[in-house]
Amino acid sequence: MSFRSLIHARLKSVRDAMNRLRSPAADSDVQKKELLRVAPRSRRFGLDRGQPIDRRYIDQFLAAEAGILRGVVIEVADDRYARRYSVPGSDIRILHRDPQRDAACATAHIIGDLAVPETMPESVADAFICTQTLQFVFDLTAGVRGTHRLLRPGGVLLATLPCLSQISRYDADRWGDFWRLTPACAEKLFSSVFGPGAVTVRAYGNALAARAFIDGLAIEDLPDPTVLDQADPDYPLIIGIRAQKSLTSE
Repeated sequence: MSFRSLIHARLKSVRDAMNRLRSPAADSDVQKKELLRVAPRSRRFGLDRGQPIDRRYIDQFLAAEAGILRGVVIEVADDRYARRYSVPGSDIRILHRDPQRDAACATAHIIGDLAVPETMPESVADAFICTQTLQFVFDLTAGVRGTHRLLRPGGVLLATLPCLSQISRYDADRWGDFWRLTPACAEKLFSSVFGPGAVTVRAYGNALAARAFIDGLAIEDLPDPTVLDQADPDYPLIIGIRAQKSLTSE
């Protein structure tokens, strides 16, 4: 075989190999491997990749209710949302169960356990932001009673809970990670404490959001994050709960 023929043969071999890589069968193999991948891309809810997907929904929920965040506004563990959404001039305070087990919360203003309502101060808040917290309270009804006790008559609770989520290892190792709720469950639970007609529940998410969140993807991983805003009631990822304490509550 001549040198020229050898070169042509080698080039043809390379082209054939590249065509096989581009073939539907090769694409199918890649898709199959991706589908059967066991490990998530992130075990930190996507925090190591960007903004977690559930944060988009939490922000949307709180932004829609920002007008009621005034007066004394209490938030669990830190004040990131209270500072972002409260009316200017609000008195923002931090609640924590056990700051000694969480160095970032050493400046907590209020110490109390939502699961033990009598440890909570009574009627001190005009608004209470309780995001992604109550799933770590085993006695969930007692936890909701704790949020109710904290509020002044007419005060409003803004809470979020997961419908679908990985285990939060940080919290599970400290106080436990127990619950994932449906919207119907949340409405019955909070209404049993705050009363009929005092509770509004909103569901956020769709199947794409659920898949991406469980895989640990961040919002920045999605070509078009607005697809997250197409709500599918059969695939909720996050629940937002607005509950108002009766004006006649003592």
